[in-house]
Amino acid sequence: MAQINVTNLTYGYENSVDLIFENVSFSIDTNWKLGFIGRNGKGKTTFLKLLQGKYEYTGSITSAERFDYFPYQAAERHGKECAAEFIEECKPGCEQWRVICELGKLSADAELLYRPFETLSWGERTKVLLAVLFSGENEFLLIDEPTNHLDHNSREIVKQYLREKKGFILVSHDRDLLDACIDHVLVLNRQTIEVQSGNFTSWWENKRRADQFAVAENEKHRKEIAALKKAADRSDRWAKKNENTKIGYDPVKEHDRCIATRAYIGVKTKKMQSRVTQFERRIEREIEEKEGLLQDIENPESLKLNSLRYHKERLVWCRDLSLSYGQEEKTVLRDFSFELMQGERVFLQGGNGCGKSTLIRAILEQTDSSIIRNGELHTASGLIFSYVCQDTGFLQGGIKEFCRNRKLDESLFFTLLRKLDLERAQFGKRLEELSEGQKKKVLIAASLMTSAHVYIWDEPLNYIDVFSRMQIEELLLACKPTMLLVDHDVRFRDKIATRVVEL
Repeated sequence: MAQINVTNLTYGYENSVDLIFENVSFSIDTNWKLGFIGRNGKGKTTFLKLLQGKYEYTGSITSAERFDYFPYQAAERHGKECAAEFIEECKPGCEQWRVICELGKLSADAELLYRPFETLSWGERTKVLLAVLFSGENEFLLIDEPTNHLDHNSREIVKQYLREKKGFILVSHDRDLLDACIDHVLVLNRQTIEVQSGNFTSWWENKRRADQFAVAENEKHRKEIAALKKAADRSDRWAKKNENTKIGYDPVKEHDRCIATRAYIGVKTKKMQSRVTQFERRIEREIEEKEGLLQDIENPESLKLNSLRYHKERLVWCRDLSLSYGQEEKTVLRDFSFELMQGERVFLQGGNGCGKSTLIRAILEQTDSSIIRNGELHTASGLIFSYVCQDTGFLQGGIKEFCRNRKLDESLFFTLLRKLDLERAQFGKRLEELSEGQKKKVLIAASLMTSAHVYIWDEPLNYIDVFSRMQIEELLLACKPTMLLVDHDVRFRDKIATRVVEL
């Protein structure tokens, strides 16, 4: 069992004032199944790139292991090719028979290797690339968000597959996946980094207790400091008052005062001043012990949502709806009947390609001429929708420009982004320069600021960190807006859904 030792690692992006890592040191075993947890923009993917030697840094990262990274970046020209033709380019020395063996463990057929890559679904592409990743030997694997865009069944297969593996770092915000697949966690806290044995749930419980203890200790120190300051101030006033009596006195009131009285007053004053000094030293010690207690506390602010109330209960309904597209009229949805009532939070569930996103676009009347619709589909008159799409590729320009285009109050929008833990340093960047998780937060914030009758979110939590997921869960449970959602995070769905509809 080898180790990866990180010593005094310091790294920051070019032209950026803030450092991503500063004098960071820790060690991990290459035999671990390590979950990598942290907020969006904290540097998880960056650290994986540093392990691969792709960026220059100060400090040292030492390991005898070779690293390989998922997902592989398939070039645009590979879309027309079969995976079997370019896997050697992704992973030098890759042997097809090993890949076929791994595909079998992923409940996938070997024929996926011999179909044009662009014809494969997201789930099929992920399985092929994971099979390529695990086809090597004596490597420590860096797996970055393997389940994004995967349906529930594909996620379950990947979860079972990773459960049987070891020797990897898994970056994921899916709590269910982390609990099933890891035996250690590497956590990027707000100010520190920690390595701990266990899965996500055990770490979260430990963190919750540690945070409660830190808050209690902070309150204890705060009260102690206040009491010491009060005592120090009182002693200081007494000392000054006593010192002022050394010179000059009332011979009537102090008829028994002699020349030695002045020396006595001086000694007494000195003792009082010494007591003040002791109080100040104790205050300094208390402050030192208090510092850092709250540096890693996760205490997200509450979000707000002003949904609109419609005057009727039934908002969206369809009967015997079929949707197909293309010249071959490939049907993605057939004879589907459904209704969305006010106050419901309905999750659409089904495999990749079953028509979830197509149905949403049909409801929003965003379908193009290639979509053929049969059957009935109705939305209540004057209904206002707020939509979060799963794609972020269209985001361009600055955040201020984004606000102007969507007619959003800039100040309120920035405030909401801060509540979603998007740092002010990111506000000056162009949207295309943000991480995928940060882009998603921009879209979610825009949706939350839009007063609507129905909120339609299509895979909103892809790339969103665990802490923000919990924050959004609390908002939706508190505000209870009418929603139509597609998301494959099992724990999010179980908490939020009032109804699940299978397609």
